[in-house]
Amino acid sequence: MSKTVAIAEAKKQLSSWVRDVEHGETVVITRRGKPVAALVGTDNLEQLMRLRAAGPEAGLAGLAGGWEDSEALVAHALAHVRTSGRQPCEKG
Repeated sequence: MSKTVAIAEAKKQLSSWVRDVEHGETVVITRRGKPVAALVGTDNLEQLMRLRAAGPEAGLAGLAGGWEDSEALVAHALAHVRTSGRQPCEKG
C-alpha cells in the first residue's frame, strides 16, 4: 500500500513516514500535486537498482530477483525454450 503526501507535510512528519516505510508502505511525495519522489524500503531500492543496471535489453532475465520466486519463473521459461527446440529470434 502507498500513501501520497505533499512535500510540506513530508518535511513536518518525516520520522512518521519513515516509520511507515519500515512497516512495508511506500510514501509518494508530491509538489503542487505532482509526484516527484518516493520513500521506499531498502529492499525495494536494491531491486530498483538491479533492474536499472540490467537495462531494458535484459528482457525477462533482467527481472530475476524482482519479486518473490521470480528466479524460478526465469528458470522455467529458459528450460521451456531449451526443450522446445525454439531458437531465439534474430534481428534483421
